Amino acid sequence: MKNVLVTGGAGYIGSHTCVELLNSGYNVISIDNYSNSVPESINRVNKITGKKIISFNCDVRDKDRLFEIFSKYDIYCVIHFAALKAVGESVKDPLSYYDNNIFGIINLLEVMKKFNVKKMIFSSSATVYGDNKVPYLEDMNTGNVTNPYGRTKYFSEQILSDLYYSDKDWRILLLRYFNPIGAHESGMIGEDPNGIPNNIMPFISRVAIGRLPKLTIFGNDYDTPDGTCIRDYIHVVDLALGHVKAIGKIDDSKSGVLDCFNLGTGKGNSVLELVNTFERVNNCKVNYEIGNRRSGDVASCYANVEKAKRDLGWETKYDLERMCKDTWRFQLNNPNGYKN
Repeated sequence: MKNVLVTGGAGYIGSHTCVELLNSGYNVISIDNYSNSVPESINRVNKITGKKIISFNCDVRDKDRLFEIFSKYDIYCVIHFAALKAVGESVKDPLSYYDNNIFGIINLLEVMKKFNVKKMIFSSSATVYGDNKVPYLEDMNTGNVTNPYGRTKYFSEQILSDLYYSDKDWRILLLRYFNPIGAHESGMIGEDPNGIPNNIMPFISRVAIGRLPKLTIFGNDYDTPDGTCIRDYIHVVDLALGHVKAIGKIDDSKSGVLDCFNLGTGKGNSVLELVNTFERVNNCKVNYEIGNRRSGDVASCYANVEKAKRDLGWETKYDLERMCKDTWRFQLNNPNGYKN
């Protein structure tokens, strides 16, 4: 069986992707520095699948540690999730984002090159499109990014592109995520960030269960039907399955490849729609207030996903109601998160 190295494997998207990789017959080696995750998520992935992840407490900026891991295991492909990922936080602390996200990927690629591991699936983001015309298409110009987080993803894409054109033996797929929410149907793994959540869905669920007093919706004066931002919310399991399809695409490539794909539903929902849907399907109350706009946000962001359907054979299965139900199941099963 092929060994897939997953950086950030204990994180929200990483843990769900590990489940789908194990279920698809891959061996999984996870590295994570647990800055925004906990080892318990790895334990639960093992329980869900009945298989075992090989896991290491390792920062991708630690080259010596990476050398040890690559020396010990025959790595087939790397899925690179490990990164800081909050728009608002990146505006307040850009240097941390450039240090972690840019230095981290350069360090990782140098080690991969040393060991002749030239297959990478990169966790990118719809933020690379900036304030563009929706729906976003893969061939749109990128780089007009509105926040430091998005710029780290844009710069990382450029680094990977330059690497490919310097050596076309590389097989690199850039997966541009939209807004992952939801949780595994078992209720055992989900989004459980340390401290106050930066993403909206864990904030909503923590307000609903009483861990936080209220949600602040950043702005209701955007040029959208209800004034709140529109986003393309995608179930995290659908997103995880996109990575399995991406490895299949790399397998099928007879030579080097560099390509990018949007992973979203192709449909936008407003923040208020998300809150109202969560309340309705889960029969609960989410206290919220309207605040000022947040620096770095765009009014509307959703994907054109035809390329992923055509070239990866991938499309989403779960709707917004299912995303809300699965999130609430995880929250009810884990009222204090993984600390339970």
